Amino acid sequence: MFTIAAYSLGGLGLIFALSLGIASRIFHMEIDPRIEEAMEALPGANCGACGFAGCKGYAEAVIKDPEVVPNLCAPGEEEIAKALAKISGKEAGAGDKKRAIICCAGGEDKVERTFTYEGILDCESAAILYGGNKACKYGCLGYGSCVKACLFEAIEMNDIGLPQVDKNKCVGCGKCLDVCPKGVVKLVPVTATVYVACNSMNKGAQVKKICAVGCIGCKLCVKACEKEAISFDNNLASINYQNCNDCRTCMEKCKSNSINVCM
Repeated sequence: MFTIAAYSLGGLGLIFALSLGIASRIFHMEIDPRIEEAMEALPGANCGACGFAGCKGYAEAVIKDPEVVPNLCAPGEEEIAKALAKISGKEAGAGDKKRAIICCAGGEDKVERTFTYEGILDCESAAILYGGNKACKYGCLGYGSCVKACLFEAIEMNDIGLPQVDKNKCVGCGKCLDVCPKGVVKLVPVTATVYVACNSMNKGAQVKKICAVGCIGCKLCVKACEKEAISFDNNLASINYQNCNDCRTCMEKCKSNSINVCM
């Protein structure tokens, strides 16, 4: 009896093994060796700045999809773009390198706190409670979510409670933008020389009451710019860097000192 059972089990095992072997041949997919080459060329930061799920996702996409260009790796810059172009057989193309800036100058010395916050020291958590405890509801909360999110240690908090970006370390991956509940962090071209250090959409009179360096909507910068590089929308000035020629007239005319030099 035992022998019959043993043979039966052995036979079933053989059938399953043969079935798996046949299935593996039928469904076998050849892996393009260029994908592995692309992965080796990428920095392995898995920052997601390319728009794909990590370096592996981008490596597969740049090899398989003819529409995906090889210059999307922000940390890799031109060197990796050229390597991926060679591996994929595509044109490297011109990169549009960017860096992060903090569009708020309202530190502890410029904007008051409306109440004492004793929760989790994280901007996203703090923003849940009445939009945060900063008098300006559009300003940086100063709890360092962007610092924690930065994979390249390019951001640190300064002595007035605001994050500060090191342009030499920032690769423009955008991770800091994803975690900022106020939209204070923005990407600008690395060639940008000035920026609007304000994020408030309040009217000028209200801005004056709560912040010493906020944009008050006087539009003097708009009128002064001969290149029409500054526009005004939702009570806030913004710079079109394609038109800006770095004359800095806007900064000179700004009454509230809310247009600053990109450090």
